[in-house]
Amino acid sequence: MANLILLLQEYGVLIVFGIVLIEQIGMPIPAFPILIVAGAMSVDGDTNWFAVLAVAMLACLISDSFWFRAGRFYGKRILKLLCKISLSPDYCVSQTEDNFKRWGPKALIVSKFIPGFNVIAPPLAGAMGTRRGVFLSFSILGSLLWAGTGIGIGAFFHTSVDQLLDILSTMGTTALLVLVVLLALFVAFKYVERKRFRQSVDIERITVDDFKQMMEQGHEPILVDARSATAQMLDPAVPGALLFNGGDLSEEITGLDKSRPIIVYCSCPNDVTAAHVAKSLVGQGFHRARPLHGGLDAWNAAFRSESLPQQDHAASA
Repeated sequence: MANLILLLQEYGVLIVFGIVLIEQIGMPIPAFPILIVAGAMSVDGDTNWFAVLAVAMLACLISDSFWFRAGRFYGKRILKLLCKISLSPDYCVSQTEDNFKRWGPKALIVSKFIPGFNVIAPPLAGAMGTRRGVFLSFSILGSLLWAGTGIGIGAFFHTSVDQLLDILSTMGTTALLVLVVLLALFVAFKYVERKRFRQSVDIERITVDDFKQMMEQGHEPILVDARSATAQMLDPAVPGALLFNGGDLSEEITGLDKSRPIIVYCSCPNDVTAAHVAKSLVGQGFHRARPLHGGLDAWNAAFRSESLPQQDHAASA
């Protein structure tokens, strides 16, 4: 801790720039506490608050521009990659899409205060076709709000921050062990939370081959698209599939024949949204409702070069 303070005193601007850039790129390194420390040190003249704010905003803008271009060129694929490496991949896609649907590009103003969303929002803006000028405006405003808040908190509570730093400095390796334990507890909490969530949507999956077999046997399964409206804008739905955009089940779905098999698909990791919707349908008497294993990706891979006119049954159901 003492070395960190010395580094901030001597290379404050560069240290802040590097840590903020690494965090914004997606590495699990908290940069907000560094901004708070730098803000507290600026009161005593050890750092220049304006320079700290400028380099923090520059780092955010570099990272946001990189992910924005990645989203523009690679679309949904880059979102799935980022969600797979997050601590909550099951929630990642749906939560990001829902937040962006609710606020649009304005979500970039507060995205940096939401863990995980700060990395996903820029590529999603690119994938959704947000104009570059609009993106840059909201990105700059969000970076200013986030970095300025951290520096402001540090400056306002600089006495308390200085006392805490002094205590941590005297603790030596004990302080490091405390931080490691806290990080381990956080990761363990996220793991348990994810495991409990997956157990809550534990239901038998249906494969694309199972679907083909149903069609051959004349069962005429009904397809339900459980993706968010944003995801449906990025990737078109299967022709004839009924659309479910969250909330309560529509009358169109609840009025279906309960004896027919219903296949629910999404585009999220582990099919969790589809599994949740399928369990809701089972609870309402649709005992043959099942999520599609692999979701829309599995469907597209299987039927990319095929057409299924039989899907007209779902549309007319």
